[in-house]
Formats: sequence, structure tokens, C-alpha cells
Amino acid sequence: MPRVAPAAGAALAAGLAVALLAGAPSLPVLAQTQAQTQNQDHDQNPTPEPGEGADSKAMERLSTPPAESAAAMTMDAVSVAERVAPAVVSVININAAADAADAAAATPEPGWGGIPGEQGAGTGFIISEDGYIVTNQHVVDGGETFEVILVDGEMREATLIGQDPVSDVAVIHIDGAIPGTVALGDSDAVKVGQPVLALGSPLGAFTNTVTMGIVSAIGRTYPEFFGPYTNLIQHDAAINPGNSGGPLIDAHGDVIGVNTLGIPDAQGIFFAVPANSVRAVAMELIDKGEVTYPYFGVATIPLTDDQVAILDVPVSEGAVVIDDVDPASPAGRAGVRPKDVIIAIDDRPITDEEPFIEVLFGYEPGDTVVMTIQRGQEQFTATVTLADREESMP
Repeated sequence: MPRVAPAAGAALAAGLAVALLAGAPSLPVLAQTQAQTQNQDHDQNPTPEPGEGADSKAMERLSTPPAESAAAMTMDAVSVAERVAPAVVSVININAAADAADAAAATPEPGWGGIPGEQGAGTGFIISEDGYIVTNQHVVDGGETFEVILVDGEMREATLIGQDPVSDVAVIHIDGAIPGTVALGDSDAVKVGQPVLALGSPLGAFTNTVTMGIVSAIGRTYPEFFGPYTNLIQHDAAINPGNSGGPLIDAHGDVIGVNTLGIPDAQGIFFAVPANSVRAVAMELIDKGEVTYPYFGVATIPLTDDQVAILDVPVSEGAVVIDDVDPASPAGRAGVRPKDVIIAIDDRPITDEEPFIEVLFGYEPGDTVVMTIQRGQEQFTATVTLADREESMP
């Protein structure tokens, strides 16, 4: 069965997928969106109290579309920032901070987000009264000891629950009273041009910083074609090293993305992992401590007009297999070859908006799928059982 997919992954490991676990009794009660809170008076099954678990009705409310689309709203930035700020924290990776201090002379200018360089400090946001916090995986990478700084300056120890380098999402946990929570909204409803706020701790020092901008584009891949980040929200609300893991907020005050990276030497080009992908990964990390991925065994790039002419194929969208295929992989056993164009999985087309790796991310190890493949003028299908990435990768 297809599942909700995470946003980002390595194109060279193009046989990856993630599962959304809904309704597991061990999961926390996530914060509700503003629209869900408004609609609760009409609901006979309120969200369970913390510790009671996220039942299916609660999860249904998590995906309830807003009564008024945030994309169509003007933003009252002051009230939104005031409402969201208590849920935003600074995340300190003690081990990485020490390493960064030792290397400061050699690397005086930190990189952005998932690009190596930013170490030691980032941002996160509290998603439940249980104390679960979402941040970027590259913020916690290599760490064993973590602290968070709350909105009032209080510092608390944090425990790493799980991390996923493929999506660049991690979850940590704190004990004690929670100053506030923020909800993961519906990133599929995001529109280009809608207003957004970015909250975080740029440079690890300027905590509780708020910047404003608009959504510039959706469905972005960075770096272009080869990832490792795909399906990103591009925006121009200024972020800097230290903002990684912080929320991108819509006019409702809900999280539509997790700020992840910017492009060095560029102006106003920043990226966030979509909230729907973050929700899927975070739920699985909280439930199991890790995310399970299947393995297909090909490296691909999106089909371009130039490649259409070179390969002489009668299709305009798809994913071109660019490297040799391991004959022992699921792709190899299915007869996939370099220069084949994968145009659909289970009749779901591979497009610029839904690239191959994103569609594949909707499946789990052991799932059987039907690949539609174009080879020159010939089109055929291949039934493939996806393997487990950890067991299949060298």
C-alpha cells in the first residue's frame, strides 16, 4: 500500500520510501492546527489528552483542511508570531558545538543547512504537550548530548528520539512543563505567493528572530536534478545558519515546512521540507526511533527535452536511469537498463511535480509495485518487489 512520503532523499539511493504510522497508541497527541481548533466545537470526539495516544479521529483532524485557505489570507504577522513563539526553541548539539569551536579557524564561514559547515546550534519547535520537538537531522548529527533553550531563556536537557538523514528530520524530547506547541499544517495546500514567517535562532545567537516573506516556488530539488533534497518549499523569508530546524509558518500560525537550507552567495533563496513529509517522518521516529526505507536500485534524473531527443522516446516526463544497474537489485531482476525511462509506478505518473524518488518514497520494503518503463519506442511494465535498503545497500 502506498504511504505518505518524506520530502528529501539521495537520488543515488533512489529506492527509498517512508511510512506514515497513524493511530498507533504509543504516539503523542500532536498540536492541532488553528482550523482544527476552531472546528473542535463541532466534533463529538475531541483530541485525546496527552498520554492517551493519537487515535484515528485525532489524526483525521490533523489533516482537516482550513475553513479559509492560508494561501488566500493576508497575514497578521504580529499576532501569528506571538502565538507561535512559545513553541520555538534553540537546539544545542553539545558534541558538534565543541567540534565546531575546534575547527573555527579553519572554517570561519559556516555553510548552510544540510551543506557541511553548520554545527552546534539550530532551531526546533514543540509539536506536542508530551515534549516532542522537531528539528533537522543535520542539527543533531554526531551528537550525544543535547540542550534546548526555551523562549524565556530556560535551558533544558534533551534526549534524541530518532533521526533520519534522508529527509533531514529529527525528533528530540524534553521533560517538564511545555511553554507552547505549534501544529503541522497541510503543506499540499501551499500556494506560490502566500505570506510566510520564519522563526529561529540565526547564527545560534539571535534567538526568537522572526522574518517575513512569501512562498517563491514549490516542488524544488536542490542541488538541481541530483538532490539530495527534493520537493522543497522555496521562500524568501530570511534565514541563516542556526535557523535550520525552525518552522516556516502560514497565516493560520501553522507549520507548513521546516527550514533546512539556503544557497550561499544568493539573495532570498531558502528552502523548507514540507510539513506533510515532516509529519510522516516524525511520527515514525517517535514510534520506532527510525524510518524504514525500501530499495529499488537505480540512480535517476528527471527527463528533459534534450534527453527526449537523444533517447528518441515518445514521452515528455519521467525518470532516466543514468548508471549501471546491479543485476541483484530489484531493478536488475526486473530487467531495467541504463537509459530506460521510468514513467509511472502503479499507474501514478512520474512528473516534475512528483518526481520518481518522491513517488517511490510512498512505499515500504516488501511492497510489490508495477513500473511502467519506456525504452526507445517500446513501452512495457515490470512487476517489482521492493527490498529493504539497509539490507541491500553496500
